[in-house]
Amino acid sequence: MAILTTVHDPNDPRIDDYRDLTTADRRPDRPGGRGLVIAEGVVVVRRLLDSPYPVRSLLGVPRRLAELADDLDRLDVPAYSTDADTMARAVGFHLNRGVLAVADRAAAPDITGLLAGARAVAVCEGVGDHENLGSLFRNAAALGVDGILLGPGCSDPLYRRSVRVSMGHVLRVPFGRLEGSWPDSLDVLRDNGFAVVALTPDAGAEPLAGAGLAGERVALLLGAEGPGLTAEALAAADRRVRIPMATGVDSLNVATAAAVAFHAVTGGG
Repeated sequence: MAILTTVHDPNDPRIDDYRDLTTADRRPDRPGGRGLVIAEGVVVVRRLLDSPYPVRSLLGVPRRLAELADDLDRLDVPAYSTDADTMARAVGFHLNRGVLAVADRAAAPDITGLLAGARAVAVCEGVGDHENLGSLFRNAAALGVDGILLGPGCSDPLYRRSVRVSMGHVLRVPFGRLEGSWPDSLDVLRDNGFAVVALTPDAGAEPLAGAGLAGERVALLLGAEGPGLTAEALAAADRRVRIPMATGVDSLNVATAAAVAFHAVTGGG
């Protein structure tokens, strides 16, 4: 059972993991970054508690902690109960969701192991926006994509905003970073039986609906919003597909385009 403790002082060192979240950078790729995983709100906190990430503690107002009572019964970590004002002073902003949880990172899965039982995966190049990446993970979870591989220029999926926007699905969808020179590192996908299919607005690409990707082992290659995939990545793909657009519209948000393509590849999950 979680150890429930009431905290009245926003400067209490026991809640240092939650301090000044608007300015304290918890990303491991920044100097001093600790790489903590931070979940916000009952739904996302519950997904963190059910994930492989080792939970360190929770912080919340009594009403939200009460909603998590059954989940806390099976945990042996501190749960700090406080009022909304104290929580806001510690965190640095008023948290409407009323509860946070912090965890350490879990080991990244082996890429070959991730691919072994997969039918459809996404591969991202240059997706540096945390909210777009979080949305990609949420769409992948909803539409039955088995994993996400990150190429160069991608942001950290476990950054707080990505976790929040994904509704915690970054904690459920397996992901890993492709190592080695880009785009040669895509060869691991072909070695494991995947066709590498680039999504592009190029008019010369195959229309997605007629590409016959459903049921195939597909690695869907996605580029950054705006510039899209680099010429090198496009040249390394086995096929190129596009989503036909109405006149006057040249592209979709990367997460939206990914959702359309995910549905075509997986049949909706």
